[in-house]
Amino acid sequence: MCIGIDIGGTHSDGVLAAGTRILAASKVGTCHEDLLVSIRALLARLLEGRNAAEVAAVKLSTTLTTNAIVTGRIAAVALLVSGGPGIAAEHYRIGPQFHQIRGSLNHVGLETAALDRDELAAALAECRQAGIRHYAVVSKFSPRNPVHEVQMAAAVQAYGAGHVLSCGHQLSGSLNFGRRIGTAYFNAAVSDIARNFAGALGQSLKDFGLEQAGVHILKADGGTLPLARALDMPVQSILSGPAASVMGALATLPQHEDVALLDIGGTTTDLALLADGQPLLEREGIALAGRPTLVRALRVQSIGLGGDSAIHVEKGRVSCGPERSGPCMATGGREPAVMDACNLLGRARYGDVAASKAGLLRLAASCGMPAETLAQAALDCAAQTIHRALLALIEEVNSKPLYTIQEILTERRIAPKKLVLIGGPAAVFRPLLEEQTGLPVLCPQLAGITNAIGAALCRPTGILELHANTARRTLLATAAGVVRHIDRNFTLQDAVAEAKRLLQASMEESGMALEPDDMQLVQADAFNMVEDCYTSGQNMRVRVQVKPAVLGQAEVPATCRENEVRP
Repeated sequence: MCIGIDIGGTHSDGVLAAGTRILAASKVGTCHEDLLVSIRALLARLLEGRNAAEVAAVKLSTTLTTNAIVTGRIAAVALLVSGGPGIAAEHYRIGPQFHQIRGSLNHVGLETAALDRDELAAALAECRQAGIRHYAVVSKFSPRNPVHEVQMAAAVQAYGAGHVLSCGHQLSGSLNFGRRIGTAYFNAAVSDIARNFAGALGQSLKDFGLEQAGVHILKADGGTLPLARALDMPVQSILSGPAASVMGALATLPQHEDVALLDIGGTTTDLALLADGQPLLEREGIALAGRPTLVRALRVQSIGLGGDSAIHVEKGRVSCGPERSGPCMATGGREPAVMDACNLLGRARYGDVAASKAGLLRLAASCGMPAETLAQAALDCAAQTIHRALLALIEEVNSKPLYTIQEILTERRIAPKKLVLIGGPAAVFRPLLEEQTGLPVLCPQLAGITNAIGAALCRPTGILELHANTARRTLLATAAGVVRHIDRNFTLQDAVAEAKRLLQASMEESGMALEPDDMQLVQADAFNMVEDCYTSGQNMRVRVQVKPAVLGQAEVPATCRENEVRP
């Protein structure tokens, strides 16, 4: 059996599954002060009457690291950066402790200037004076030669134990200096948060008899990482909630056409598009706090509108969101929200219906309009806001080449034929969005906990970038820790075979046995190297991946229905 848990902004959801069969489902309020309160409540419900020893895996999608970055509750990080040809490192400055160390490599990884040891020592002395414990080291072209990052890391480690260290070449093999700086910075910044959470989570699982279960963290690309590996790269767990939405939709409503996915929660609505049933990927990586990174992620857009979005009336104009002034009045809030409007109009019976009606009657009286008119205007505004955001997303995506988890699609425009609606208020919004968009709207069974189903049924993913240079006789797959010698007869076919072998070994360490079709070749290029008018060798670039996928279609027995998982 497997437990899937999604920690959302308003509610946390969980399912217990045996293979693809959902055995139990539950929903609780999210305790932001201590997420383990919500996790323990879910575990207690899901395991009631069950043998915890039969649970083989616990898979978590959590907002922990995302919220830490959004709210600025992250550790102070010192960046040690070695630049080189091209855009100056200063262009990518993050934070007050940003130190440029002289030294450079060229585009094929040859050292053109040695690292300045005196500058490095001075930078570390300043960081020590400032009390810095978290470091990120990045050099330009490190995926083709990590020597400068290795030297800077060794200098940090020589300062003594207790330092948190992130090396750019260990996080990604892609060549993008600025994005690698952002990735390494945020990876170091959220490391303590992730480790503290993992320690407390381990104790909680032990309390429930789940110490034998493997723990996996959902990544932004819709796959999972074993907890031990996730702690080395916690930045990968950022935006795992929206990824759970997409994977849950794939597991509950099989589609082989263009579809728009809407996940309406209490605080936000996540929007995604499927091209022929395939989720879209961010081309290079997501941006965090306005900084581009190399974190591979599904293409999802969030807007500030959900069931708890506050209703406003200004000069007779009714609007809702984007802020959330606490929960809706039906669940103890102080201001009318979207779900209260649904209750008043009889579209839902959620929580304390009488409280919803009383709050809206007071607001309507204060602005001189019938309560039903106000409530309907609020719902119309919510539907229009979602529709406008969806149209903008479609237009933005269609203005660029489409990158799906399967392939790059050229000369292709997405034109959704239907909407898939998930989240707690899904059933309520279904007729509103059908009328607003003119498209059929589908809601899967257990639409309110689809994210947890996605977490439970998604599988590990992986990507490996390999660089080989026969002129220098080197092969590097830096994110996998591989640097070795090759001979001059090494071919592109050899490089592809080696990349697949390395990725398979990495995935097997994660407990995933690969089938031949699971691995996909994304890039295989070879460029001649010319010196003194003669070809000296070849520079090869290979990328292989295990794409995001679910274990199969979720089976929802008649005994596991939506009314059983309301908070």
